[in-house]
Amino acid sequence: MPGLSLVTVGASLAPADPAQLLPAREQMAFTLGFHIILVPFGVAFTFLMLIANARGIRRNDETALLLARRWSQVAAVLFAVGAVSGTVLSFELGLLWPRLMGTYGAAFGIPFAIEGLFFFLEAIFVAIYVFGWQRMRPWPHFWTGVPVVLSGIGGTLSVVAANAWMNQPGGFTMRDGKIVEVRPLEVIFNGAFGFEAIHMLLAAYMVAGFVVAGVYAAGMLRGRRDRYHRLGLAIPLTVAALVTPLQIFVGDIAAREVYRNEPAKFAAIEAVPTTGTHVPEVLGGYYANGKVHGGIKIPSGASLLSGYSPSTRIQGLDAIPAEVRPPDRLVTIVHLSFDVMVGIGTALLGLSAWYALAWWRRRDLPRSRWFLRATTISGVLAVVALEAGWVVTEVGRQPWTVTGHLLTRDAVTTSGNLWLFFAATVALYVAVGATTVYVLRLLRRRWRDQGGATETDVPYGPARGPEATPAAGQA
Repeated sequence: MPGLSLVTVGASLAPADPAQLLPAREQMAFTLGFHIILVPFGVAFTFLMLIANARGIRRNDETALLLARRWSQVAAVLFAVGAVSGTVLSFELGLLWPRLMGTYGAAFGIPFAIEGLFFFLEAIFVAIYVFGWQRMRPWPHFWTGVPVVLSGIGGTLSVVAANAWMNQPGGFTMRDGKIVEVRPLEVIFNGAFGFEAIHMLLAAYMVAGFVVAGVYAAGMLRGRRDRYHRLGLAIPLTVAALVTPLQIFVGDIAAREVYRNEPAKFAAIEAVPTTGTHVPEVLGGYYANGKVHGGIKIPSGASLLSGYSPSTRIQGLDAIPAEVRPPDRLVTIVHLSFDVMVGIGTALLGLSAWYALAWWRRRDLPRSRWFLRATTISGVLAVVALEAGWVVTEVGRQPWTVTGHLLTRDAVTTSGNLWLFFAATVALYVAVGATTVYVLRLLRRRWRDQGGATETDVPYGPARGPEATPAAGQA
């Protein structure tokens, strides 16, 4: 999106940039950064919920059913919050970036139209699933949750398709500055869609898995070592541990695809000042005045990773025309964000291996407090890696909104005081975020008061009498 083009760096605008450019970028960065955290819970958290639900039905496991039911309540809350933040984003695209929507909306809008259909489908089945507890038979109720997961995946893929199209646009024909023909399938399945879609889905499962596991690991550190907490940790951590090595593999493929098809972005990722071979891999450091300062250099590392040979030629930033070359500060942001993403991914791979080894040896969770501490922190780290990955793909495209077609400074609105709009948006999101935390804390307090007892009230529905209490396996 045009937005995450900008992380606040306090830099002055170029003389040709409209005054509205900086606040518009900052607002999109803020709102997208907020909304992206909710995406894994719509895509992957509901999948964890269904795993617990299926386990509970198949094994008559009341603890697993209790987890599934409570997770469904959290999923409903987060879905509502995501609906609010997503609606704001849809308005922002038209209000802040009129040239993008006005000129390219016929193509760019196709994935968003599809996403809207998935959103409504997900909303319908979230309601059915949440209110279906104790009102439906076990397996029919379980199957009402499957469309929730599938529509969440479909909606996410639709948004990724729009983002990928901005990175590698295609599927349209322009004449006299207007789109005169659109080929929808080429718009959706553009050159960047495949690797971006898989990378984002795996990231969602990693984030949801490590965040949820971290919550229960924190509880176990406080002495809650009952089966409820152990199962609440084991289910999401198992999913995250299985996904993490796949994500490392897909991430390597994605980086190589960026090298082939988005050379300017790759040059920023690797902070490559000049075109050449035997390009070193630089860990850390910063880019200024056409040079990389500091950091650890691995000889020929970037060339080896890009083409499996030290003689692989990599285009440098010097090959980009000066008028569309990203400023040094943005190159540094992209480069360090990529390092953060890869570094955290590697650390999470180590945690996954620790868990897998312990499970293979004892068929049980590691009992070390260090393992629980690492798992607790892993959720936060996974979110940071998610944000860093979005910074790479968005800031790395700058100064383009639609690569090769529309500059970000040309896409922004040129009217109004956007700082006031930005302030109002921040106030709204702070209120929404605070309310979300408050509601989740209320749920947690209610669950603690109930302990491990099976709930007899329908979540968010009227209380039911004792005669309506379900038999084991039907909750």
